[in-house]
Amino acid sequence: MPGVHDLILFVISGIILNLTPGADVAYIVSRSASLGWKRGVVAVLGVCTGCLVHVFSAALGLSAILATSASAFTVVKLAGAAYLVYIGVNMLWDRNGKKTAKTETVTVSRRKVFSQGFLTNALNPKVALFFLAFLPQFVSSDAPSKPMAFLFLGVVFTFNAIFVNLLWAWAAARISNLLSNNGRFGAWAKRAGGAVFMALGIRLAMADSV
Repeated sequence: MPGVHDLILFVISGIILNLTPGADVAYIVSRSASLGWKRGVVAVLGVCTGCLVHVFSAALGLSAILATSASAFTVVKLAGAAYLVYIGVNMLWDRNGKKTAKTETVTVSRRKVFSQGFLTNALNPKVALFFLAFLPQFVSSDAPSKPMAFLFLGVVFTFNAIFVNLLWAWAAARISNLLSNNGRFGAWAKRAGGAVFMALGIRLAMADSV
């Protein structure tokens, strides 16, 4: 597409970055391990849809507001941190924790898994700032339309992220099935995921703007 350069390098860099564990990977792995492969796929779709929010924000210049406004960054940061902690608390103290993974899959709707994944990513200002810093490196200075170049690169990044995150989901579900068929490992994975989410929320709340 006109307006971008080093596309192969961009794709390789994006894949490597998507392989790096973060809040999105933590959510996908915990949901796949405790709820199974199908819910893991839904979690992937939710996370990647949330990623598109940041892609469009970067293209429209909204991410720049987070980078330059301390108050805007703080508001989004605290909202995202609170939501991460909220998910973590729910995972840790879920009353259905003793149910098997198969039974719990029925009680946790696809909509809930999707929306949690979406908000986990969409409310993280660090993701917005990442796109604001990463995408311009591959946009040509003489691009006829920089917003369109941003959108193109963001969609490519998100498309590749889907496949990488599906691998995370598959691996987590596979390991869970191998280690336990009665849901005990899934329950442990959910609680471990809850602790991780609380830690990520606290870390995000304490993070400084760029």
